[in-house]
Amino acid sequence: MTSARFVESRDPSRPEELVGSFPVSPPDTVDRQIDMARSAAREWAQDANLRARGLHAWANAIEAETDAFIGLVTREVGKPIRESRGEISRAVAIIRYYAQAAYDPIAEIFPASSPGVELTVHRRPHGLVSVICPWNFPVAIPAWKIAPALAYGNGVLFRPSSQALATATLLAQTASGSLPDGVLQLVISDHEGGAALVDDPRIGAVSFTGSVPVGREIIRRVTARGAQVQAEMGGQNASIVLDDADLPLAATTIARAAMEYAGQKCTATRRAIVHRSIAREFIPMLVDAVDALHVGAPGDEATDVGPVISRSARESIEGALAEARHRGAVQLTSTDAAPESGWFVRPTVLRVDDPADGFTQTETFGPAAAVLVASSDDEAIEIANGTSFGLSAAVFGSDLSRAKSVASRLDAGIQRVNAPTTGVDFHVPFGGEKASGYGPREQGGAAREFFTHTRTMLVHSGR
Repeated sequence: MTSARFVESRDPSRPEELVGSFPVSPPDTVDRQIDMARSAAREWAQDANLRARGLHAWANAIEAETDAFIGLVTREVGKPIRESRGEISRAVAIIRYYAQAAYDPIAEIFPASSPGVELTVHRRPHGLVSVICPWNFPVAIPAWKIAPALAYGNGVLFRPSSQALATATLLAQTASGSLPDGVLQLVISDHEGGAALVDDPRIGAVSFTGSVPVGREIIRRVTARGAQVQAEMGGQNASIVLDDADLPLAATTIARAAMEYAGQKCTATRRAIVHRSIAREFIPMLVDAVDALHVGAPGDEATDVGPVISRSARESIEGALAEARHRGAVQLTSTDAAPESGWFVRPTVLRVDDPADGFTQTETFGPAAAVLVASSDDEAIEIANGTSFGLSAAVFGSDLSRAKSVASRLDAGIQRVNAPTTGVDFHVPFGGEKASGYGPREQGGAAREFFTHTRTMLVHSGR
């Protein structure tokens, strides 16, 4: 008999502290979980009242454990406590929103090409879906994937990141007392067990959030077997500062969008593109705003920037910064050392002259951003669009017609004016273009397009 293998989760601000140790499910256990979820989904799909009640109960259960979730998210992934608090509140709202979606129409009637014919289009759940989630939003991202999948009648296999297993376990525990047995399965697996959540023909759809290489491999494998897949794969998001912008507002907003939560958001600002005529005035403002952010323990209410998730993440970010400086980038922010204990990286802004420099093209996923200068709106747009990513973008300017015009020309699924690139409105579609996203958008009404499929029925009277 083979002994169970365990995965440890540790506090990134104090890596010596163990958050939890979790057994890995072998492939045969994952296979049984797939069968259980598939079986439970049959009754679940038939009862909209059950789905609505179950999701409302789950939201209430999470809300009742708010303090436990806040503490766990803050410890396990190093999220500053103020942001942890906001994430739990948003997750509850997301689940309640989708509880009502259980009552969405499931059929439409269309005029037929011949009289006396009834033509309807019916929506059906896939039956079983898997959701593969990252560590950086360990409650909100699972919520916005799992809740609509359940609302529209599917069973769900939930595979969390190995770096957020304690939070995922608590999330599953709150669901277990609210949802029917089996309809939601927490899968803690190794590579072989996890592969089943992508390759198994019983699974009708896969929703993934994570890196580009992993996302592309999942897309290849799921599409090869004819199933549905959506993938959100990050961004190299730009904020353009026009020459009529409110400069203090832009500086503060961009600093926070780039550096809060140590820049570990797919929507974080990675590039600030500034009109040349205001660069000399604006860039010092941005640097001051970044240097003013408080780096410290995530449990401290004053902390803006906590640790990055792991030693390897810190090494990767610091390596990218060193390489950029070697190529000629100039560091503008403080060179003071970050806290010694934990995986901290000092928030860093680099002045980069070449828009094609590797630092502006590759997502560092840390508290690091580039400043570039443009001589015109057209050049700023060209620089902003000059990456393989297209998730979120922002434009700062006082002439709203001009700012909206610039924003509309940006290759980004999310376009904002005088607002940060970060932040998500869960009742509208979320997703990116180019390498940032694949498949139907997430959230809002768009979620129905992914978690259901249509069947067209034509009924002739026979007379």
